[in-house]
Amino acid sequence: MFDYLIVGAGFAGSVLAERLASQDDLKVLIVDRRSHIGGNAYDHYDDAGVLVHRYGPHIFHCNAPEIFAYLSQFTAWRPYQHRVLAQVDGQLLPIPINLDTVNRLYGLALSAFELEEWFASVAESRAEIRTAEDAVVSKVGRDLYNKFFRGYTRKQWGLDPSELDAQVTARIPTRANRDDRYFADRYQAMPLHGYTRMFERMLAHPNIKLMLNTDYREIADVIPHRQVIYTGPIDDFFDCRLGKLPYRSLEFRFETIDAPTFQPVGTVNYPNEYDFTRITEFKRLTGQTHPKTTIVYEYPRADGDPYYPVPRRENAELYKAYQALAEAVPGVTFVGRLATYRYYTMDQVVAQALATWERLRNARRLIAA
Repeated sequence: MFDYLIVGAGFAGSVLAERLASQDDLKVLIVDRRSHIGGNAYDHYDDAGVLVHRYGPHIFHCNAPEIFAYLSQFTAWRPYQHRVLAQVDGQLLPIPINLDTVNRLYGLALSAFELEEWFASVAESRAEIRTAEDAVVSKVGRDLYNKFFRGYTRKQWGLDPSELDAQVTARIPTRANRDDRYFADRYQAMPLHGYTRMFERMLAHPNIKLMLNTDYREIADVIPHRQVIYTGPIDDFFDCRLGKLPYRSLEFRFETIDAPTFQPVGTVNYPNEYDFTRITEFKRLTGQTHPKTTIVYEYPRADGDPYYPVPRRENAELYKAYQALAEAVPGVTFVGRLATYRYYTMDQVVAQALATWERLRNARRLIAA
């Protein structure tokens, strides 16, 4: 008899399995439809021997010491600060937009103080920030919006920014200085030996059993268990009875190049003329030394594995209806990006999983009392 059946071996399921097994001495079975652990953070060595991320680049960053300390139990780290360039008007320019971006794009020589005034002069006033378009043009104006954001967003989401919630672009900062780091978090690093090795150590406890290439529905009535933790798509759990929650997917095209490097930074965005949105070179992220390099092109798709919940008001309302159904299901806890229809970063998923573990633990203590 297992105490918990956990559906999904990504961050949410693996963190909960580790805590329940190591801290609470409970027996856990993890089931995943894929052939590997780690969810979308799974990495592996390709045929050339280059460490790659199968589901696109995953760069760890967070501001929470407790999250970084928790994961540090299972991995050493390689310090890494991600930098992104965007191909705009024949130039490779820093993104997020900063002082160098504007000066190089327009042939100016503004200071940081002057850039703040320049942004104010081109920004379009908005009484209310409702859409992704509002979030950008109210900060940096129409021309930068068109060059850096509109085309990229239309490719990524299959919708115009004016049709998407402001959160899509609001989280991308604009800087008046020359800071060209994509993230500004306190902790920025990559697992020294890769994400998969980190997950292997996380799931190494003898109380944890793992079944891959398995749909949980095939074994749920066969293998005894007391509780379920579900990290898959919430609409799938209910057989999409209220309708399907929209997601954007990605198609990845990997290419190994017989050269030590391909591009000057980890990721280059292509916001306008190309079908793909970006190219990532993995050796820039991992620091691996290898005579060849592997890159990946990302092509947004309407169909395929669910990656990005589509942030529109009607989708949020549909999720709330599914959430109400979920709250009425006894013995099942819904946690993770897909189960809560949110685009969480890796650290946010870990934080949610740890908070869920605390709630489950407290609930058991109340019952025992």
